[in-house]
Amino acid sequence: MSQFANLLIELGTEELPPKSLKALSTSFTQSVVEQLESLAISFGNVQSFATPRRLAVLIANTQLVQNDELVEKRGPAVSAAFDADGNPTRAAQGWARGAGIDVADAERLVTDKGEWLLHKATVPGKALSELLPEVVSRAAKQLPVPKTMRWGNGEFAFIRPLKRLTVMLNSDVVDMSLFGINSNNKLLGHRFHSEGDIVLASANDYEAALKHAYVVADFAKRRELVKEGAETLASSIGALPVWDDELLDEVASLVEWPVALLAEFDPAFLDVPKEALIYTMKDDQRYFPLVDKAGELLAKFVFITNIESRNPALVVTGNEKVIRPRLADAEFFFSNDKKVTLESRIEKLDDVLFQKQLGSIGDKARRISQVAGEVAGLIQADQAIASRAGLLAKADLVTNMVMEFPEVQGVMGMHYARHDGEAEGVAVAIEAHYHPRYAGDSLPATKEGAAVAIADKLDTLVGIFAIGQTPRGDRDPFGLRRAAIGLLRILVELELNLDFKEVITLAANAYKGTIDVTAETQNDIFEFLLGRFRAWYQEQGIAVDVIQSVLARKPQKALDFDRRVKAVTAFIQLTEADALAESNKRVSNILAKAEGTPTSVDANLLQEPAEKALYEALAAMKDEIQASTAAGDYSAVLTRLASLRSPIDNFFADVMVNADNPAVRNNRLAILTELRNQFLGVADISLLQS
Repeated sequence: MSQFANLLIELGTEELPPKSLKALSTSFTQSVVEQLESLAISFGNVQSFATPRRLAVLIANTQLVQNDELVEKRGPAVSAAFDADGNPTRAAQGWARGAGIDVADAERLVTDKGEWLLHKATVPGKALSELLPEVVSRAAKQLPVPKTMRWGNGEFAFIRPLKRLTVMLNSDVVDMSLFGINSNNKLLGHRFHSEGDIVLASANDYEAALKHAYVVADFAKRRELVKEGAETLASSIGALPVWDDELLDEVASLVEWPVALLAEFDPAFLDVPKEALIYTMKDDQRYFPLVDKAGELLAKFVFITNIESRNPALVVTGNEKVIRPRLADAEFFFSNDKKVTLESRIEKLDDVLFQKQLGSIGDKARRISQVAGEVAGLIQADQAIASRAGLLAKADLVTNMVMEFPEVQGVMGMHYARHDGEAEGVAVAIEAHYHPRYAGDSLPATKEGAAVAIADKLDTLVGIFAIGQTPRGDRDPFGLRRAAIGLLRILVELELNLDFKEVITLAANAYKGTIDVTAETQNDIFEFLLGRFRAWYQEQGIAVDVIQSVLARKPQKALDFDRRVKAVTAFIQLTEADALAESNKRVSNILAKAEGTPTSVDANLLQEPAEKALYEALAAMKDEIQASTAAGDYSAVLTRLASLRSPIDNFFADVMVNADNPAVRNNRLAILTELRNQFLGVADISLLQS
């Protein structure tokens, strides 16, 4: 009999939440795999399956029985195991009973620390079929489910009612139950295209048997079929689908047998801004909008149905009827909103609360306007445009369109600003001020847009810090971490050489009369922004010690911070890097123990050739290094300093720093201080790990 079998576990349920399906599948598979590993069960290839009505995992070549385990149980020391007459003590007898042996049968363990009683036993491995009930139950109960539901008599709680349970090892059904459902070899096929249960002959047939029953069980394959179907239909009319990974995942989670169909809507709706129409099709109906090669929205869309209809035209007509009232709503909102200017809506913002202690959204808009104008002045942007855009940036929040479709905030503000006759720069900046909204999102395309985005993010950071609502653990209700990362990206990627402390003060001043933003709070915000650098750069694969070496210097400009990180990243690739890092650690330790910090070197006190050589090398490059540091060319600084490796090595090999003569000792400490300061102009190299 084979010692291995293919293991299939499937939970057949009512329709699972589509936005959670991928995460549920990943969690289920991961839990099963981790449990098998912890049980020392070997296995081969792992396949995950997930559809609206099932979570499953198929694991090839799974070990059917655990390996036997040799267990050693040490008893009391021999000196304590027997009395003076050689009879077993109570301690020895109790240990022997626990081990299931007589004291006389115990072996001896001899070590350099003494001799102990010892019992060796072979514990037979358990059959996988005995272990699986606990494995499956734990994997099901560990699913990331925020809220469970009860069904039937209410005895069980799970994400959705369980309808089928299949746990098989090749062709054998494992005897177990979960939530009152017994395991068997009967699967649910497609809700409409499959009649009755699917009787599975073997775990190996799982995917093929379901496909025969109109179920594409593999999530990734089904997602690709959705994508291919939409692309094929779009291509047939010279169009392109508007892709969205989250939408693709969700649509693939809604169907088991994806069939793509092409539909259209009244072209008159195209007078509405395309963003609102796209949002309606994607988020309300899970349709794929289509654009032409120039990116202009077409009055057509692709939708995915879960049935292979004999009359697809009827299905198309039904979906066209469904989308029409939603598009009509968007058209109505757009038409109505245009009757009132953005500027006239600012008064309504005073009735919308931003935060109890920080005032209304109207108050926030006025602060953004002030700070955006000031920031614009610092980055050579149009202050009037930035200030005007800041004032109007939040006005679309009280429009009908945005209240109905929140995701088009900013975009609609841009369109309404254009309709009102505002300057194009104002309109563009209104839309841009929300950017970047998420990781990888685009940045403001104009300096004025960047100024408003900076002002908005700073206003939130400064205000929320001032009232003590800083992020704690996973709690960050005001999105301060996201705002901080967005701010860093704008400053670094758009190469805006702004001083953190200066712009924090600008935002703090805008709060005067509302709340006091103390110097301590402003410094806390500065430290918070520095801390975000660590998370941001780690995501980019930058070594932690490199980030720490720059953080130690607390640069006040994001762009400057970035240049230092890139310079140190390049530096650690040099052959001299490890030695120089160690030398910096040594110098740092020496100076930390020294009394006072001598800063000037007296050339007349130089005695050893090695100290003269290091002093002369430092002096020869001092002006060059200062010029490179001032220009922010930190790579040039570190490359130049790398040439000091030999003079530094020779110095430590040949020179006694703590000389008996105090003047000579202080002079040598001054050389090391000068050396240390040259490196500290970029980063604390002593923090690098060799």
